Order: sequence, then structure tokens, then C-alpha cells
Amino acid sequence: MTQNTIGIIVNGATGRMGYRQHLVRSLLALRDEGGFPLSDGSRQPIELYLVARNAEKLREVAEKHGVEKYTTDLDEALADPDFPIYFDALVTQLRVPAIRKAIAAGKAIYTEKPTAESYAEAVALADEAEAAGVKNGVVHDKLYLPGLLKLKRLIDSGFFGEILSVRGEFGYWVFEGDWQPAQRPSWNYRSEDGGGIIVDMFPHWNYVIENLFGKISSVYTEKRTHIPTRVDEHGESYTATADDAAYAIFDLEDGPIVQFNSSWTVRVNRDELVELHVDGTHGSAVVGLFGAKVQPRNATPKPTWNPDLPDANDYQSNWVEVPQNDAVENGFKLQWIEFLRYVVGDGEHHYDFRSGAAGMLLAEAALESDAQGRRVSLQEFALGNAVDRAAEQVDA
Repeated sequence: MTQNTIGIIVNGATGRMGYRQHLVRSLLALRDEGGFPLSDGSRQPIELYLVARNAEKLREVAEKHGVEKYTTDLDEALADPDFPIYFDALVTQLRVPAIRKAIAAGKAIYTEKPTAESYAEAVALADEAEAAGVKNGVVHDKLYLPGLLKLKRLIDSGFFGEILSVRGEFGYWVFEGDWQPAQRPSWNYRSEDGGGIIVDMFPHWNYVIENLFGKISSVYTEKRTHIPTRVDEHGESYTATADDAAYAIFDLEDGPIVQFNSSWTVRVNRDELVELHVDGTHGSAVVGLFGAKVQPRNATPKPTWNPDLPDANDYQSNWVEVPQNDAVENGFKLQWIEFLRYVVGDGEHHYDFRSGAAGMLLAEAALESDAQGRRVSLQEFALGNAVDRAAEQVDA
């Protein structure tokens, strides 16, 4: 390594997200561009240290991409002083012990979400990182994607007037695994292995909603396991114990009401797998991760309800595409650049372990809402959680 090169440990480098989005599309791309850009126009070179459990697969990945340092021993990588940044792309069940090792090693830490399997553990992890004085960040990739950047631009411009409501749709059909292989690993459908669409997706909806529309005050959710039996990677049938669909209403402290359907058991009839429909007094927008189209109030048609006659209005033609005025790169890569600049003291990064814990708070409150069949206040749920943790510490 050259003197000004900064080293990054990538744990989970051979996994689906760790390899495709973070290694290939973000870190290797930055390495091959000469490093990540700094505010003065220069670039900070990076070097990678890959960590994974499967030695053969790890070796293949390292050799394919010209990465010299790799190991199956996390302790070995954390002991290397030339690599002051640790990134975690492990499955959630393995994440907390690995991050705690990185905290003890004094590394700056960037991680996928959820940061932990529970809100209490996520808060504890944030406490530990702050007490150790290590810089930390959580992946919030969707905020950096073209569609949501367009939506943010519309909001900041005042296009909507007062935003009244947001309707979100996410999902697609994940095959059961019998006559066609499933697109997602089988552990996603076993709650005992950390699976479930609520714990997977609600941390995303938390940061999207709170950074665009306002702070969530309460949640009402009903979850379902629509497909009770699936087939795993080895052709064996198993019982699906985790939710594969969730139907939620989020109340905001000072903002619109948000409805969100999340499902791995829905067939897509929309432009993108994620779609937000935002209605305001002055205009509306339909936004995906990449595209966005709008309808201002002065171009809104005047429908008349008459169930006895076919409706001749072509409603789809009444919308206008929002242009992509600025070049936008991969969202994961953009957030990597922001975090790396923050680590070297050349910028800010707002999405820390606390924001990761907030995502788990929403997920757990949603699960509680389903269990009790009522709306759950996030503030009251967090307070009750804190009281329970204090009682556990006294008992210990």
C-alpha cells in the first residue's frame, strides 16, 4: 500500500449484497477510478481486504478482481493497522459480534441494515460505538437513487403544496422453489433465522419516510404468511414461519399519512418494484427508484364517476416524466463516497448507528402492532423497551 492509501475491510465479500452492490459496483469501481473523490478535486486511493467464510469462493473472488489481501479470519483482518475501515455485509444474525470486534479494534464502521436483530441490541451497539469514539454509518442506499432524488427535488421546490398522503407499493412474486427456483434465500422465510419482510424492509421505509416526509409517530400493521410451505436451495420443503407480506399505515408527527404495502407474494403491474404515489394540494407524483412522473393541479383531468359507462379518459397520458437533470451514479457507490469522505474528515454523513436503530424500532413496533391488533406509538414502544432493558440490567 502507498502511504496515502486507505484500507477497507469488506466482511461478507462473497454474499449477494456484499459482492454485487458493495464490492463490484462501489468499492472496486472507486479503486479502479483512482479512489474516492475529495472536495478539492483530488482522489483518495483505497485498498481492499476481503473476508468471507468460504475459502474457495473467497479466493476466486479475490483473484478475479485483483485483490491481494483476503482471509477467512476476521481477527486477522482487524489486526491490520493499514485497514482502518470495517464494512459489514454479513447476514443479520452474525453482524453484532463482528461489529463489536471492529469497535474493539478501533475501526471506523459502515454496515448494511438491519444493524442488529432487535431494537435493544441496535441501541446498545450505537452506545458502544459512541463510547469508543469510532465513526459509524449505516447503508441508506435508496435515498441516493435517481427517483427519490427527483422526489426530494420536487418536495424542496414546493411542487406539492401541502402533501396530503403517500401510498407505497413494494414487492414481486418470489417463486416457492419447487417448479422454479426462488429468487431469495430460504432463510428469508424463517423467523427463527431472522427472516421476514417487516424486519427486512421496514428499516428501509423508516429512513425513506423520515428523510422525505417527516418523523413517524405511530404504526398500524397487519402481517401475513401467505405461502406456508416453500422449497429450499437443496430441494427440501420447509415451513415458512416468517411474514412474506405486510400492510401498514404510518402516522407522521407533522406530515401526511403514509400507507405501505410490502409483499413477496404479489405480481407486478407497475413501472418499478418500488413505487410511491404522493398526492398534494398543488400536484401529485408517482415515483420509483429511477423514474418519476408528475401531474400539477392545472393539468389535472376532471373525472366524473359513472359506473354505467366505460371511462374514455386515458389517465396514464395525463402525467409528465420528470427529467434527469443531473448525472446520477449507483446509489450504493454515492453513499460509500459520502461515508469515506466523512471518515477522512472531508464531509458529513448523517446516517449512523442511531438511524439504524430507528429502523429496527419501526420494525419491532410494526410486529407489536400486528400481535396486538392496534396502532402502536413509537415513542411509547421505545420508552417501554428502555424500561425493560433497565430492569434486565438490575436483575443481572
